[in-house]
Amino acid sequence: MKKHIFTILAVCAATASCTGFLTQENPNRTESEFFFQDESSLVLYTNGLVRSYATAIKSFIDGDRYTDAMNWDGSYSYYTDRYTAEDATNWSTSNWSSLRSINYYLENMRKANADPAVLDHYEGVGRFFRAMFYIAKVKTFGAVPWYDHMVDPQNKDDIYMPRTNREEVCRHILEDLDYACEHCSTDASYRNRSSFIHRYVALAIKSRFCLYEGTYRKYHSVDPSTGAPWKSDESRMYLEECIKASEEIMNSRVYELIDVPANRKTQYRDMFTNADGAGNFTKEFIWARDYDLDLNVTNASYSINDYMCNAQHAQYSFNRDFVNTYLMLDGTPYTSKYANYMELELADECRDRDYRLAQTIRTPGFTRAGGTVHYAPDLVYAKTGYQPCKWLTDEINDEISGATATDVPLIRYAEVLLNYAEAKAELGQLDQAAWDRSVKLVRERAGVTSIYPVEADPYLVTYYQNRVTDPCILEVRRERGTEFTMENLRQDDIMRWAQGELLVKQKTGIWIPAIETPLDLDGDGVPDSFVSAEVTEKAGLKVLSIANSGAAHKLSEGDHGYILVATALCAEYSWHDYKYLRPIPASALLENPNLEQNPGWTR
Repeated sequence: MKKHIFTILAVCAATASCTGFLTQENPNRTESEFFFQDESSLVLYTNGLVRSYATAIKSFIDGDRYTDAMNWDGSYSYYTDRYTAEDATNWSTSNWSSLRSINYYLENMRKANADPAVLDHYEGVGRFFRAMFYIAKVKTFGAVPWYDHMVDPQNKDDIYMPRTNREEVCRHILEDLDYACEHCSTDASYRNRSSFIHRYVALAIKSRFCLYEGTYRKYHSVDPSTGAPWKSDESRMYLEECIKASEEIMNSRVYELIDVPANRKTQYRDMFTNADGAGNFTKEFIWARDYDLDLNVTNASYSINDYMCNAQHAQYSFNRDFVNTYLMLDGTPYTSKYANYMELELADECRDRDYRLAQTIRTPGFTRAGGTVHYAPDLVYAKTGYQPCKWLTDEINDEISGATATDVPLIRYAEVLLNYAEAKAELGQLDQAAWDRSVKLVRERAGVTSIYPVEADPYLVTYYQNRVTDPCILEVRRERGTEFTMENLRQDDIMRWAQGELLVKQKTGIWIPAIETPLDLDGDGVPDSFVSAEVTEKAGLKVLSIANSGAAHKLSEGDHGYILVATALCAEYSWHDYKYLRPIPASALLENPNLEQNPGWTR
């Protein structure tokens, strides 16, 4: 039986090279009469879907590299005016083949001989994945054709279907999620290692989707798919549905934040470096991608270390403007405690901060290998000086040839709490009681004193371009950034909040008190770094080369100041509101003349 599911999925993949998925014969047709026989066939088929939709670790971490929080050494052509519909992707046969597999499954799965409740559960799993497919498409393109059935290659209405209105697609998504939330099982067997789909996964994804769509409708006055006002005001409805889904999980008491006060300096990072996170954090990981060294199901070490944290190969670093949003341990804003906060050196700005800061970037005193080796930020590769450590495992150290079994928490209970809090805040309902059962729990787990907000933090008001002044909304946004950075959520947050300009702002780094002077960034009393306009190498020190002109890295005050980071295309970056949606690829418009391009993009 196992052979058959791999045959099905392999044939689906093989058709990706064909001219178009809609014009192909059903690649599963020969198996449909005998494959769905009993519950085991449903398990096999849906396990294939689970693996397809459980984001791999590199893609998960990479998701934040183009945002306001991060600096990346590469370039991103989408932020330039040179990007056109000719460059667009994600509309090819392979991008739609998974929908055909899902709809094929939904049309045939009830042929299996199984208990009605089991059939309902597995229909819910199938509809959950159809919702997942369309959520990704809506975020990318807005309006897209809605298919809830296998397409007949002889039916031209199907093959040349125009885009379905975004509002209608989203209602269909909600219908599928509602079915999954009602019919998927809550049995503990499905929660084994947080690896399978069950009712709480469906509720958590519903919470995420409804928050996205509710805030998107609130902060975007027009539908970017049409350039016209929304046909109906459904923002409140989606936010209320987010609250309902979140509360159902919260009230179930199945999940909780793992908080041991004595471990608050380490327990946050442990979720992202633990070799058995899916097993050790089942009370907090609602859905996870499970890796296992013993079964040789691993992720390559470069996925974590080489691209993010490895001392020789790192490419990522954090943006100072974002780092400034981390609170002090006493719950007050860092930017209000120090009038000269942009002029503090690394050791001073990291003192008495939210414990998550030292578990996210290398701060003075950061060690690895069991606490015996100090690691300073490497300015050669982490250009801002804020070098990530959140996913960095001790076992690999600086090698890039091994493998790890670090599990990926695709959705955590903390997100459900903050989805609930944000939806409440957007509706003006985040009172002290709602705050205490959500944001307070997340902050206190990080060692931060919880203070219910009554006044807006001026730094956050400015950070979010003076478009939001509600203190509760701003504090929830602060908490989301701090808690979920490098977890593939920030891009979606910026898009739904209509804050696209943040994506193309100048990236800034640590304060350098003097050029051409040895620096001790790890606080061990031994110089480790050097910033110079004259030399590129200096014995025993990591050298950041800067210049006072041209496209190179600079210091804000010339011979001292905070780092101003140069990127390959920095001067070309610009933001236009039509970029909240990707263009429909030019090739797709040629194949289906009934599709229409998103406003602002050339055909």
